[in-house]
Amino acid sequence: MMAGAILLVAAYLIGSIPTAVLLSRAVLGKDIRYLGDGNMGSRNVARVMGWRYGLIVFTVDFSKGILAVLLVRELGYPLEWQLLAAGCAVLGHDFPVFAGFRGGQGLATILGILFILLPAEFLGALVAFLAVYAFSHHLDLSVGIGIGLLISFALVLKEPPVVILASVLMVLTIPFKKYVIDRSHRARVQAQVKDEPDKAHCHLPKT
Repeated sequence: MMAGAILLVAAYLIGSIPTAVLLSRAVLGKDIRYLGDGNMGSRNVARVMGWRYGLIVFTVDFSKGILAVLLVRELGYPLEWQLLAAGCAVLGHDFPVFAGFRGGQGLATILGILFILLPAEFLGALVAFLAVYAFSHHLDLSVGIGIGLLISFALVLKEPPVVILASVLMVLTIPFKKYVIDRSHRARVQAQVKDEPDKAHCHLPKT
């Protein structure tokens, strides 16, 4: 039990790595949480710093979800412990100890978790996401349809109910974090950016 608890703490610490904050401070000397829309995520990084930096943040945050689950799985712990580790990784990303407990919304980390827990469904949903985005060029719509189909595929393929329930709960944390917990912070940052437009997009140093 003690070893399992240590693994859950490790999963939380993995999730707590504030990729976007570290990158924005290293490149810009500024905290991404006070730029753009105020979110510590790959999309805000891409808007403020460019798509290459956004891709780096997405890849690392996606990998955090993968690593947290695989760490527990490879050590022989059952599915329930893997799901607990997944939840701890999301908790770490949303409330990172390394960044004053003010984190992002967890989409990339949750997608990494779903990639490990529901790989076949994930690939099917990815195809749907790419198809919808190719026609609509609307990211939120494409992501929403992709995740909805992923859960639907899991139901059709009769995945363990506990995995489906955990997946739904993790996905629901995204809008809850965005529109409830982070609402006031995002409003303050966006108001500041409106007053000082130069803070919406930072020019990277020339190389």
